[in-house]
Amino acid sequence: MPITSLTPSQGTVGTTVNINGTSLGTTVSVNFGGAVVSPTSVTNTLVTFVVPASAPCSGQVSVSTNLSNGTRTNAVPFFVIARPTTTGLDETCLPAAGGALTVFGTGFAAGGTVNVGALTPVAFAAGGSNTQVTVTAPAHTPAGCFDTQQVTVTTAGGTGTAGTALIDYYNAPTLTAATLTPATGAAGTETTIDGATCLIGITDVTFTDSAATAFTGLPFTPIDDTSIVTAVPAAAAAGAGAFTITTCGGTSGPAAFTVT
Repeated sequence: MPITSLTPSQGTVGTTVNINGTSLGTTVSVNFGGAVVSPTSVTNTLVTFVVPASAPCSGQVSVSTNLSNGTRTNAVPFFVIARPTTTGLDETCLPAAGGALTVFGTGFAAGGTVNVGALTPVAFAAGGSNTQVTVTAPAHTPAGCFDTQQVTVTTAGGTGTAGTALIDYYNAPTLTAATLTPATGAAGTETTIDGATCLIGITDVTFTDSAATAFTGLPFTPIDDTSIVTAVPAAAAAGAGAFTITTCGGTSGPAAFTVT
C-alpha cells in the first residue's frame, strides 16, 4: 500500500497536499477524483500536488497516483471543504452590549468563526447546521448613536463574501438633558420631548404614572434624533409620572411629567 496518508486530509481549491507513503518515486500524475493533476514534487516517500479548480464544491474525493509503469496506487480519501456563504441575519440591529445573532448561509457545518467587523471573532463548533449558526455577538460601542458592521463567516474553507450581511449597533437613548414642553398638564396633554439623544429607530414610548401603571406603545411623532411629540395617556393617574423611550440600543432613563 504505497499511500499511507494525506497531509492535510481536507482543504479547499488551491490547498497544497502532501501524499505520504512508499515507492512513490515513479509517480507521473495524481488522480484527484475525476481530475488528473501534475505533481509539484515527487520523491519516493512524498508526492506534493495542489487541489485543482475542478474540485467539487464540497465532499469526499479519492486520491491516488499513476506510476510510470502504468499502474495506479491505492486510493485514500480527501475532503473538500466548501467556502462558506453568508446570506442574511435574524436581526438588523443590536445594543452596544451585543447579543444573540443568527447568521444564515451555507458551509457552516465544519465549524469556524463569525466575524463582526474588526471585533474579536466568535468561534462556533463543527457538527451543527450547515445553513445557520447562532452566536453571541461581541459588545461594541458606536462612536455616535449607531454604526454598521459587516458580518462574515470563516471556516477551514475560507471566508464568505463580504457585503451580504450587515448589523447595526445602537447606543441607548438618553433623556437626562431632555426638556418637556409642557412638563405638567392634565391626562391626554400633548408634550414635546426635546434635547434627548439617539432617538433613532424608536420601538416604544412608555408613560408610567404615579400609580406605577405603565402605558406602552404610545403614539409619537418624531421631529429629529433629539426630539419627539407624544401625549400623556388619557387614563393616567394624577401625580408624578415619567416618559421613557426604547430603541434597539435599550431604554432611556425617565423624563418627568406631572399629571394634574
